[in-house]
Amino acid sequence: MHDIRAIRENPEAFDRDLERRGLAPLSAELIALDDARKGAVSAAQAAQERRNALSKEIGAAKKAKDEARATELMAEVARLKEEAPGLEAAQGEAAKALDERLAAIPNRPKDDVPPGADEHGNIEYRRFDSSRDRLAQGRQHFELGEATGLMDFEAAAKLSGSRFVVLKGQLARLERALGQFMLDLHTGEHGYTEVVPPVLVREEAMFGTAQLPKFRDDQFAAGENFWLIPTAEVPLTNLVRESILAEDELPLRFTALTPCFRAEAGAAGRDTRGMLRQHQFNKVELVSITAPEKSAEEHERMLACAEAVLQKLDLTYRVMTLCTGDMGFASQKTYDIEVWVPGQQTYREISSCSVCGEFQARRMNARYRAKEGRGVGFVHTLNGSGVAVGRALIAVMENYQNPDGSVTIPSALQPYMGGLTRIEGPKN
Repeated sequence: MHDIRAIRENPEAFDRDLERRGLAPLSAELIALDDARKGAVSAAQAAQERRNALSKEIGAAKKAKDEARATELMAEVARLKEEAPGLEAAQGEAAKALDERLAAIPNRPKDDVPPGADEHGNIEYRRFDSSRDRLAQGRQHFELGEATGLMDFEAAAKLSGSRFVVLKGQLARLERALGQFMLDLHTGEHGYTEVVPPVLVREEAMFGTAQLPKFRDDQFAAGENFWLIPTAEVPLTNLVRESILAEDELPLRFTALTPCFRAEAGAAGRDTRGMLRQHQFNKVELVSITAPEKSAEEHERMLACAEAVLQKLDLTYRVMTLCTGDMGFASQKTYDIEVWVPGQQTYREISSCSVCGEFQARRMNARYRAKEGRGVGFVHTLNGSGVAVGRALIAVMENYQNPDGSVTIPSALQPYMGGLTRIEGPKN
């Protein structure tokens, strides 16, 4: 959500930022909508002020026993009363038109976000190389999993259709181990507070983090005014909605391991094999709520926390700074962490860490009271995957695969696996 006052003060800067996003200028349209809203407010206020003035005049006319004048004035009051609902409706419609238009416009990119139309404009920020020899190629995770009988897409399709999987036995335990390992790392070493949030949220919560209304087709509705969360970013960020925090409380840092649900409406035909793009998946989410002057620093910190997961798993990855045309709707700036997957002989996204500034806070009305009487302002929000559990499972399986089809378990996960050191290959 954008501040219309800031747009009015510097429309050229607003339009330049939209142009960097690949959008046409909108400041003139928004200012016109705001003018219409102001005109409707002024008309309603003028009518109310006239009614108040007429009431005094009626009293004076009656005191002067001028019944004709009093009758004339009362007729005008009656007319104004009849017009009042229409004026109030016009005021509400004008405000709604402006709010809906503002809500459909993506966040303004930070100045240091590289220009670009799509993923080809992304820039490598840094990389980490595994201490092990990197596999240049290998079998894909679904080939490994199906061969062991521990990854069953056919059974999942009978239960739920495409883009679902059933994990069994040691693979099921390995996915559970990954999630627990990530939670322990973020709570024990990185200072995040673990939260177990609802996975059903109201429409207002989805609007607050900007999944709605623009991305309605990518979400799963669950009854009247309920939605399945596409990420724990939604409930974690909305923990501070409609509240005023003290600056001393900041930063707040939350983490959660939840199932996530995405319709993948825009991904038809992409990654149809395997676990890369599922309707249901598990993810460890990181969310930070900060004062504005601390958000850039917090963004780098969050990125480092997500990277630590892959470093401890000893997986090769790279960090990409997303360009203006590839970053998300609510983001000011985004880093993607891409892990090497030898089965595809490429890097695939496993985490996305974004700073959103006050964009989501405005939609949630989440504010803080600054120290030393500096007033009340909007908090800044950040979110990141810490990391996607299913994709981490893919990365571990493909990078730790052995020629016989078995998978070595990374040392960081072995305590969570009851001492198990490998998942055996297919039985002959």
